[in-house]
Amino acid sequence: MIWQPIEDILSSWQSLASSELPPLVTVWNEQAERLRASGEFKAFMERLRREIAIETGIIERLYNIDRGITRLLIEQGINEALIPHGATDRPVKQVVSLIRDQETAIEGLFDFVGGQRNLSTSYIKQLHQVLTQNQEYTEALIPSTGEIVRVSLIMGDWKRLPNNPMRPDGIIHEYCPPEQVASEMDRLIELHHQHRNQQIPPEVESAWLHHRFTQIHPFQDGNGRVARCIASLVFIQAGWFPLVLTRDDRADYIAALEQADQGDLSKLIDLFGKSQKQAFIRSLGLSEQVLSESRRTQVIIASIAEKLKQNQSASIQERSRKVEHFASKLFEIASNRSQDVANEIKLSVQNLVDDADAFIISAPAGDTRSYYHRYQIVETAKKLGYFANTRNYHTWIQLVINIGISTTILLSFHVLGHEYRGLLVCSACAYHRDNVEDGERNISDIQALADSPFQFSYADEEGNLTERFKQWLEDVIVTGLEYWNKSL
Repeated sequence: MIWQPIEDILSSWQSLASSELPPLVTVWNEQAERLRASGEFKAFMERLRREIAIETGIIERLYNIDRGITRLLIEQGINEALIPHGATDRPVKQVVSLIRDQETAIEGLFDFVGGQRNLSTSYIKQLHQVLTQNQEYTEALIPSTGEIVRVSLIMGDWKRLPNNPMRPDGIIHEYCPPEQVASEMDRLIELHHQHRNQQIPPEVESAWLHHRFTQIHPFQDGNGRVARCIASLVFIQAGWFPLVLTRDDRADYIAALEQADQGDLSKLIDLFGKSQKQAFIRSLGLSEQVLSESRRTQVIIASIAEKLKQNQSASIQERSRKVEHFASKLFEIASNRSQDVANEIKLSVQNLVDDADAFIISAPAGDTRSYYHRYQIVETAKKLGYFANTRNYHTWIQLVINIGISTTILLSFHVLGHEYRGLLVCSACAYHRDNVEDGERNISDIQALADSPFQFSYADEEGNLTERFKQWLEDVIVTGLEYWNKSL
């Protein structure tokens, strides 16, 4: 691939913006001040920074760490004593030093934003210096022989030799020549500042900035780490969350970057937007935990009184009515589509399997069975990292397939978090019911059918919401049918 100077964002960038994030941001902004002041939120952010610090090195293949130990480090802190022998492929001390460098860089982004500074080439060099201070060497390709050798890493300064990688198919991917780096980086910064004045949405700008930076590839090594940091910077400046990409995102991340190389940023924007959506959902689920931090009787009573006052206010009631109206529309869409799928299944197997059946059961708003299936719903929410509140609002739909092992696809509409402030989600899971003694049936193998619940609020626009839901629902149904297929 031949290098080309970076290009400005397309004039049609509005079409690339997420319709899903703005309503979620509206709900987040209403609670952000209270959450940010809490110890629980601060602990959440510390865990988030540790997750980013660990996973970015795994994405770059600087090291590898077992998933179980990764979770332990995220929860308890970056500590050599927590990493047993064999849990990583590099010396433990070296791995911990690299992780701490990345953690320091992420913490520095918040200080940078707090100081109301603007992105500059000098700050990008400073970032690189921090990220690589414990990385003495990198690998380099000798073009004449094809030999890969270890060379000293230049920290905090632009590359002095080409760093064009050879792909497995033998094609050379050309990055910006060393002599053009300074001018290209100046142009990148200039365009970025123009975009901020244009108020380009954070998910669009972060993807553009990240991709154009990787096109330049200004450093000898460490460009991916720096790119994700400056993408995070865009989000943090907007009051959102730093970019979280894990080893599980690596394949999608690389594919999105390759598509961006062809001029299409949509997949990268979608991936970054998905990361933000998950962070918003996880943080909004902290609201009741924040309240419970205060243990003194007077504080608790005062908090409860305030909560009751807010719940009785006209604005909260109006928001609840509006989002529940949306929920009833989505419930109807899901019911009709689930019935269609049940009919298709019965039609396709009626002459092949005796006693085959597929049908739906549902509990709309106000149904006395609304409390059913709490176990499956809570287990699915745990897998997705949020609190499922079925007390304030709950409707559900089951698609039951009795062919072979009994398989159920369950859709549940409920509140996200302990407090109901006009934000609902729809979760989707599948599970089996196995026959046991005495005619009882046990629930087994509960699997979430989406990597996050479908979230919506009073701030959504109905037309966009229904189209967004239909797309999510189709993906859920396909995943659910694949789950059923594996049991046959």
